[in-house]
Amino acid sequence: MTTEQSGATDEATAATKPTTAGAPAADAAGPDATGTEPAAGGTAGTEPAVGETAGKATTSGDQDARKNGESGKDGEPRKDGGTEDASSAKGGDTDAGGSRDGDGTKDDSSGKEGGKPDRWEAFAPAPEPVPGRLRRGLRAVGRFGVHEWTLAVLGSLALAVALTWPTLRYPRHTLPQDYWDPSLQTWQMAWSGHILKTNPAQLWHSNTFFPEPWSFAFSDTLLGYAPAGMIGTGPEAALLRYNIMFVLAHALATLGAYALARQLGAGRAGAAVAGVGYAYAPWLLAQAGHLHIISNGGIPLALAMLARGHGWSLRHGYRPERRHAGWAYAGWVVAAWQLSLGFGIGLPFAYVLAVVTLVATVTWFVRRRSVRRPFGVRLLVADVVGALLFAGVGALLAVPYFKVAELHPNAARTLDDVGIYSPPLAGFFTAPAESRVWGTLHEGARAGLPWNSPEMTLLPGFVLYALAAGGLFFSVWRLRHRLLLLAGVVVTAVLAMGTRFFGGTFTYGLLFEYLPGWNGLRTPGRMMLWTTLLLGLLAAGAVSAFAIRVREWAAERVPPWPGPWLRLATVLPLLLVIAEGLNVTPHPVVPVQPAAMRSVDGPLLVLPSDQGPDQLVMLWSTSRFQDVVNGGSGFTPQRQIEIRKATETFPDQASVTYLRALGVRNVVVLRDRIAGTPWATTIDAPVDALGITREQVDNAVVFRF
Repeated sequence: MTTEQSGATDEATAATKPTTAGAPAADAAGPDATGTEPAAGGTAGTEPAVGETAGKATTSGDQDARKNGESGKDGEPRKDGGTEDASSAKGGDTDAGGSRDGDGTKDDSSGKEGGKPDRWEAFAPAPEPVPGRLRRGLRAVGRFGVHEWTLAVLGSLALAVALTWPTLRYPRHTLPQDYWDPSLQTWQMAWSGHILKTNPAQLWHSNTFFPEPWSFAFSDTLLGYAPAGMIGTGPEAALLRYNIMFVLAHALATLGAYALARQLGAGRAGAAVAGVGYAYAPWLLAQAGHLHIISNGGIPLALAMLARGHGWSLRHGYRPERRHAGWAYAGWVVAAWQLSLGFGIGLPFAYVLAVVTLVATVTWFVRRRSVRRPFGVRLLVADVVGALLFAGVGALLAVPYFKVAELHPNAARTLDDVGIYSPPLAGFFTAPAESRVWGTLHEGARAGLPWNSPEMTLLPGFVLYALAAGGLFFSVWRLRHRLLLLAGVVVTAVLAMGTRFFGGTFTYGLLFEYLPGWNGLRTPGRMMLWTTLLLGLLAAGAVSAFAIRVREWAAERVPPWPGPWLRLATVLPLLLVIAEGLNVTPHPVVPVQPAAMRSVDGPLLVLPSDQGPDQLVMLWSTSRFQDVVNGGSGFTPQRQIEIRKATETFPDQASVTYLRALGVRNVVVLRDRIAGTPWATTIDAPVDALGITREQVDNAVVFRF
């Protein structure tokens, strides 16, 4: 027997016996993936037997290896006394890329050898094609197009266009609701954009209410829309700008409330109900002429971003792994931007944000004693910087209003003023005339209110009431969270009643008397914004829970997806909320700018002068922004009252002398607006003795001093 044969015999014998202590070959290696034992002689730490391909040898390959005594490294002495065959070392022992069995034949799993295809390759799956740059780009666009937030943005925009129609039908010629307050707000956006481009230092000293200083702070400024005001000039551009921002404000309100509900843990259907219910509540339909009230989307959006940045949701609590300082920065920036639109709804938002921050901080430290909760330096820096930014913006914006309060004591509000605008309890169940569904039906109910005002009709929607009530018993929110939301609804509703709730002594009256800034707010009914948001969150909890139950029912069906009736049931709440948001808001055509407003220099006075007509004059002045005595705002300066009184007899010596002393150089009298006024008889009176000239410009008479 040769040495090679002896080695093979010993190897075969060893394969049938348990290995001795210290080298349990089979136990150490164990069965391979194919279910066969490793080749004999393969002790722990040695190379696998030849014939293995792609790390796994076939049974026939193992047998061939045992016959030829191939196991071990090239030239090394075998543990059973044999040595590696030289021919194996040269060609028989290769790796998975070109291995051969011990008998020199090619293993079936060894791939291609010498250009010959593997006979099993036909049964392998085809390699996935590598997409080109264009295809990858199209796929990325497709993924972006069907992303939830892309659909949410597009859906909010489409719904805003539809539910505010016909706002964008003739956007250069009409305004929603009326052309009084909206004309003021078109001028505000135009003025801020114009002056920030030309002379930012004069921002607060506008071209209206001449010669009053700080006149831009006579009402909420919509300063956050100044970038839009930099585009276009003239009244038509101002009207187009206003109508576009009006639609976008509705879209942002929907998106913001949707984002907040989703961040807190609501499902898509529930969040959609919250978004639509918040943006298109029936009571808001009467506020269509107040863009600074409609522009409330930054409130829920900022809260959603801050919650996202801190990794917190109502449903899941605090999740440190979801923290993101970038979202926290974004939340504070959006909050500051919302504040820049006006203090009418911005001031309560600032106080709510302060209370939320204080409660969250205290809760954090209390709970951290029992369970260590990471926060992070970056997030802390983001909160500090963001809070300073928010407070700084608020302080800078407040300075002009304090100056106005100092110069015009009659601008201060009193509790009696608050009482005039305080709605009764019945107002929470009464819809305004602008509601398509309830407007006509509630005509009798509106007649029983103290007076006909948008601040009196505060119905958030009967569907929203019903869904929120259901959310108290059936919801994805925990019980304590439902109770907290209910408490928020009650508190904000009581504050919205102003002095109607036991005189407001321990409610709105306390805020009015002791908290800075509240004595400048005379319309407590706008606190209904918070009531509506909280009702929407309660409703979102109920709808989300119902959607989960529908999915569970569908999982038990064959096939396992919801039928048409179940699908309809999940979207029915949203459809009903949308239906309650339908409106019949008028869109009157705005009077055309007189030609004289494009050619006459200031300072000038346009007659007749009164609160409503003066707001139109403000809009007409956007062509040249010349100084005008006219102006309309939340209060009337004492000097403007005197000017209107002194010019009732214009043109006469007394009025001309008074206007000259004031600095007025031109007076424009609109012929088509003086019927029934003193100017109807005096407009053509001789003026030679007064030292002024008269000129007819289109339908206006211009008196030059």
